[in-house]
Amino acid sequence: MLLRSCCIYSIGVFSILLLISGIALVLSNVFPHFVQSVVEKEVVLKNGTEAFEAWENPPAPIYMQFYFFNLTNPMEVLDGDRPAVIEIGPYTYREYRPMEQVDFQDNGTKVAAVNTKTYIFQRNMSRGPESDLIRTVNIPAMTVMEQFKDHAIIANLISSYMKGTGEGLFTTHTVGELLWGYEDGLLKALKTLKPELDDVFGLFYKTNASNDGDYVFFTGQQNYKDFSRVDTWNSKSTLNWWSSDECNMINGTNGAFFHPVITKNETLYMFSSDLCRSLYALYEEDVTVKGIPGYLFSPPSKVFANHTVNPANAGFCVPAGNCLGSGVLNVSLCKQGAPIIMSPPHFYQADEKFVQDVFGMRPKKEEHQTTIVINPLTGITLQAAKRLQVNVYVEKIPTFSQTGNVRTVILPVVYINESVVIDDASARKLKAIVVKQNVVANIPFMLIGLGIVLGGVFMFLMCRQKVPNSTTDEQQPLLSS
Repeated sequence: MLLRSCCIYSIGVFSILLLISGIALVLSNVFPHFVQSVVEKEVVLKNGTEAFEAWENPPAPIYMQFYFFNLTNPMEVLDGDRPAVIEIGPYTYREYRPMEQVDFQDNGTKVAAVNTKTYIFQRNMSRGPESDLIRTVNIPAMTVMEQFKDHAIIANLISSYMKGTGEGLFTTHTVGELLWGYEDGLLKALKTLKPELDDVFGLFYKTNASNDGDYVFFTGQQNYKDFSRVDTWNSKSTLNWWSSDECNMINGTNGAFFHPVITKNETLYMFSSDLCRSLYALYEEDVTVKGIPGYLFSPPSKVFANHTVNPANAGFCVPAGNCLGSGVLNVSLCKQGAPIIMSPPHFYQADEKFVQDVFGMRPKKEEHQTTIVINPLTGITLQAAKRLQVNVYVEKIPTFSQTGNVRTVILPVVYINESVVIDDASARKLKAIVVKQNVVANIPFMLIGLGIVLGGVFMFLMCRQKVPNSTTDEQQPLLSS
């Protein structure tokens, strides 16, 4: 009887200990911190690690889609009317982007590499062939006219040449030519005066099977938050295009990888060579991709806002003080002087003026927003869509009759959607990690649950032990009589 009581009370004590331990572990967050510390040590750019293999040769298929804006009323535009465009696309390319010339430095704390990108046309995922014709602004001509508009003699010579050859403000070329390059007559003529000039023009000329420069990344060996962060680009730790030190900073990763253990209140910084600047993204909402939990981040409107809305952006006004408005970025200084203006597609989040200036602009958040979905534990990108629009600054130049009476406008040429979704093999591996994380993180709750169950068993046994005693006491007077 004594042994039975000892066992019952032992169950009660043990249940209390389990409850106390479980609650203490929940409050101290020990197990989640343990999981995070393990991941922080394992996610490092180092030979033999899965993180390095995925960084060196991303397994998920990446697609680059181009949507062109075909100009439908060129003659009316020259007479001063509002441009009207029709979106044509997508023209889809499979993108391969391995890291090459990989070289570890500074005892493995840094790694140098170039990110070579190759694009292969996917006819079955495209609206039409690369031979489709697009009418758009003549970017080489607009660039030349802008550069020589204040040199009357040279401008007259160029204008006379353009008249003789029939070259004007607008031109028609195939998708393939506009993207990857074509020999331009005006540039070829100018090359006789400037031999160093390239007479081939293309929006992405020399970018296929090429790279955007030499990078040095931090490996994350010393600090997990430095994983894949850019240290230098083309041997420089800062840019020199903008008019403030803050705007010239190279911040964050290259946008393809992020450090593990990401929180919702975190600011994710990225450097984009396409935009010639750094930018950042903020948390928006929880989402699930292929059954894996993720945080959706996107750049807020403040990133591309005018200096009147975001004073920190004053440095992006070039020349200094020449600000175009919110939602657009003049990148001519880093595009060989071409009057290129970058923006989100359809001027999403830009001033309404830019949307109204061009008939055919229909900004939609779900189609034109740049988004990144990241698994918060590992920092792995589950899904991403980088969306950018290439525009040209068009204006009337009195020294060039080719510009007619065109109104000053930021004319869209093409927008890109560079997208990726985690592949099935990687998703299965990540799911296993998430399951392990959930199991470990729930150990304290399992202890609490077990403590509650044992507490219930203890109460049941205590009640059962007292019932026979009370029954015996009630029967004793009857027996004695």
